[in-house]
Amino acid sequence: MLGEATILHADLDAFYASVEQRDDPRLRGRAVIVGGGVVLAASYQAKARGVRSGMGGGQARRLCPEAVVVPPRMAAYNAASRAVFEIFRQTTPLVEGLSIDEAFLDVGGLRRLVGPPADIAAELRQAIRHQVGLPITVGVARTKFLAKVASGVAKPDGLLVVPPAGELAFLHPLPVERLWGVGPVTAGKLRQHRIRTVGEVARLGEATLVSLLGGGAGRHLHALAHNHDPRPVQMGRRRGSMGAQHALGRSGQSSAELEAILAGLVDRVTRRLRSAARTGRTITLRLRFADYTRATRSRTLAKATADTGTVLGAARALLRTAQPEIERRGVTLIGVAVGNLGDGHVQLTLPWHPDPSADLDAAVDAVRERFGSTALTRAVLLGHDTGPEMPLLPD
Repeated sequence: MLGEATILHADLDAFYASVEQRDDPRLRGRAVIVGGGVVLAASYQAKARGVRSGMGGGQARRLCPEAVVVPPRMAAYNAASRAVFEIFRQTTPLVEGLSIDEAFLDVGGLRRLVGPPADIAAELRQAIRHQVGLPITVGVARTKFLAKVASGVAKPDGLLVVPPAGELAFLHPLPVERLWGVGPVTAGKLRQHRIRTVGEVARLGEATLVSLLGGGAGRHLHALAHNHDPRPVQMGRRRGSMGAQHALGRSGQSSAELEAILAGLVDRVTRRLRSAARTGRTITLRLRFADYTRATRSRTLAKATADTGTVLGAARALLRTAQPEIERRGVTLIGVAVGNLGDGHVQLTLPWHPDPSADLDAAVDAVRERFGSTALTRAVLLGHDTGPEMPLLPD
């Protein structure tokens, strides 16, 4: 096996809940739920009782009545993330952020200067614990895929190194859900054919997997089951899409309420696009139903845009096509994303005589650009909680 295990996947443990436990000594060692109406995060003590992100607050409290419920503090999470990423960059210049609480690091060129990757990973965990006060799990492997799998197996607050000679012995006994891209639907298809482990996927052969799952998914899973992942750690890579989502719980929302929430999400996304000088062509609606299955619908525009009205019109059309399924199955999460991003800029000007039907979105955007995002709120959003604006890595 060529190469050395030099890629680290570092993942903060129960990030939001860990920040709360760090900042309030009374919460340490206790079950903590961040977010009341919908669970944004749960400590491992709460997870052990079945609480998970996206769950309705009422259900979470029934599962874990002793849990302490705290409101989210996005500024605190942003500050903690910045401090952790500064330690990442002090460790190696090759850092690829995946989200505010996880990243890949390539330490392949540091052996002579610092030491072997396992020692670097151990020192990284210690530095984050001492300087930021948070637990972090690190997986070390030869590929990005396997490093991420290793960190998932090592959680919480662990370190796992997968040596090249032992890659398949480690990977193949794991359940198929450990493969990147295997969600409930794909796992169900595989289990219908009595395929439960990664090793059983590997023994199927690519042609069989393609016949079961389709060309793209079949080839993808065949490669991962053999730990074939040539992707390098990429620093400074710009986003391919920008999105926002809102968990709804299980109380049920009318179509008007869903449209109001969607408008708030589109406002967030297009504001981020303009601040990053990006435009996009593909609008995607994401839904999670009451049975935790998911669905997506998308539409590609003729021209890239960051205009709120254009994106909102496309998103509303997608929502209308999904309405019968929403009414039948119930929806617990709604999200919207703009993809196929490129560099661009939308010049927003406030019309002297805006046409209420055609120019309202442009007027709203222009006022917010000049006076701030909270200067003006859509009337349709009054009385609606669109949820906290989640912290994100800079584009």
